[in-house]
Amino acid sequence: MEWITSLFNGTNMALAGAAFAVFGAGTGSAKGVGIAGEAAAGVLTEDPGKFGQTLLLQALPGTQGIYGLIIGFLILIKIGIVGGTPVELTTIQGLSLMVAGLPIGVVGFTSGIAQGRASAACMGIIAKRPEELGKAMMYPAMVETYAVLALLASFLMWLGIAI
Repeated sequence: MEWITSLFNGTNMALAGAAFAVFGAGTGSAKGVGIAGEAAAGVLTEDPGKFGQTLLLQALPGTQGIYGLIIGFLILIKIGIVGGTPVELTTIQGLSLMVAGLPIGVVGFTSGIAQGRASAACMGIIAKRPEELGKAMMYPAMVETYAVLALLASFLMWLGIAI
């Protein structure tokens, strides 16, 4: 029974929150960038000159991973693992930091994949009308809105946790 208490201490829960933010958002971004990259490769087989435009659309789903990394680092900084002396956390503090990593972890995962699909669909616009890149970028950018909102929610939760 003592091992359960030591496993679920405040520090381990905070580390789990940081890991969930990074791994969840990073996995969604990796999947989304992959989906968009597959579509971009198809466009480039017809016209290699559209590389820059397709690369821009492919890069869009990568932002969720960056957002998750930011929250993960902020959690690690707050508990002193990065850039300080590690602090002893209460269970409530650790649980609070774990919950702070959830919004960007979950939304980053799902929106990264959704943004990759939107970017892949917009590759068709680039294939037929490359001058419409600005319009094509709007569809994946709409998905980005929810990743930014999740980043904001995680950040505000992190900000409100006193250590």
